Amino acid sequence: MNVASVRLFLEVVEAGSLSKVAARRQTVQSHVSRQISEFEAALGGPLFRRTGRGVTLTELGARAVVRLRSWLQETERLTEELRTESGKLLGEVRMGIIPSGAHPLVTRLFERLRSEHPGIRLNITESQGTELDTLLDSGAVDMAVLFRFNRPSGREEKLLSVAHTYLVSAPGDEITREATVNFSRLSGLQLVLPRRPSHWREALDEAARSLGFKLVSVAEADSLTVQKELVARTPGLYSVLGPYSMTAELQSGRLQASKLVKPDLVRHVTLAFPKQGKLSPASRVVAELVQQLVEAWSGQLTEPATEVK
Repeated sequence: MNVASVRLFLEVVEAGSLSKVAARRQTVQSHVSRQISEFEAALGGPLFRRTGRGVTLTELGARAVVRLRSWLQETERLTEELRTESGKLLGEVRMGIIPSGAHPLVTRLFERLRSEHPGIRLNITESQGTELDTLLDSGAVDMAVLFRFNRPSGREEKLLSVAHTYLVSAPGDEITREATVNFSRLSGLQLVLPRRPSHWREALDEAARSLGFKLVSVAEADSLTVQKELVARTPGLYSVLGPYSMTAELQSGRLQASKLVKPDLVRHVTLAFPKQGKLSPASRVVAELVQQLVEAWSGQLTEPATEVK
């Protein structure tokens, strides 16, 4: 049974005449009659009685009309759904991201996907840069948003943003009241720093050594939340953070920050891909949307209304 035969049968039923259907289709009546005869043979019995005035349904034909009309409607609906689905992207995209980039970037990305590509499902892994590199190398994630100290130059990474470094304190602190502070001012300050091993911790320690002093770490924590809470609740305690990890706290007045200069520790936020294998169509869409969002935010990982100055 095929759709064309069922449509022809139902058309003859509605017209009540083989000749009328032939005229509509601009063909000869014998051609329509032969197709109907073949359809009747396939169903195992006559569907019409031929009369001088046209055709009428047999008992089998009457039963067939109800069931075939329902079958045709369901088939056409399913066909339309499949045609629609064929234009949609489906699949899971595994994405790794640094903690400070999780919001609002992932939040807005999820909203865009639900609106424009509901068939794409995100699988998010939040981790530090070293771990994300491992996940990329093993193929455990399809892409990752992470920090690099050097500007990316290969095809495997796209530059998203440039992030400066800030000395962070509780509100009212004298040192972080100014817009900038020299890195040398960290000498002797009590600091909450990331735990070793960490590329970021090594970079901070090296910057201090190059200026002739050693950073004083009174607490160590990988968690950005822990670092921020300790600093916010402890006057005279400081941390060294990027701009995207403390936007909400700066807006609410729970933290105060001053950009570190001399040296200005700049990190590059990149969208990195595995060196082996090709991106799936769904992954390409996600990568494009990530880049579009950051570009719309003037090269920041935060929306303009919440951008750290």
